[in-house]
Amino acid sequence: MFHQLLVGAIVSCCNIVIHALVTTAVVRAARIAGARNRWHPWLLLIVVMILTVSILMIAHTSEVFVWSLAYTILGVASANVDLVDFAFVNYTTLGYGDIVPLEPWRLLGPMTAMNGVLLFGWSTAVIFEVLRRAMVRANILS
Repeated sequence: MFHQLLVGAIVSCCNIVIHALVTTAVVRAARIAGARNRWHPWLLLIVVMILTVSILMIAHTSEVFVWSLAYTILGVASANVDLVDFAFVNYTTLGYGDIVPLEPWRLLGPMTAMNGVLLFGWSTAVIFEVLRRAMVRANILS
């Protein structure tokens, strides 16, 4: 069990680093875009939000691939299993249940889900903050 928790913690930390780098870049880019605003406020708001959400979705997808890579290296499931699909299902807490990890790695699924839930929450906070800042700069909020 300790081995599973250690591996899960290491992969989760890798994903936290990815997410920290991406969210920091997104917030900085949104701040710069708002400061150099020459567009109509509503257009700026739409563009900033589309880019923010798209970049965060790319970050989440890359984090799923990190889990998938770990699953592949560890041999978490039987042969001929799509481990990217398995990682997506766990990370998003969708939980189809069509793929079950091998017994020695059963805790990695819930750890992947916990990591995904926390990072989705973090992304939600970033999206809200970027939206709030963009709306203030556009004089939509005071």
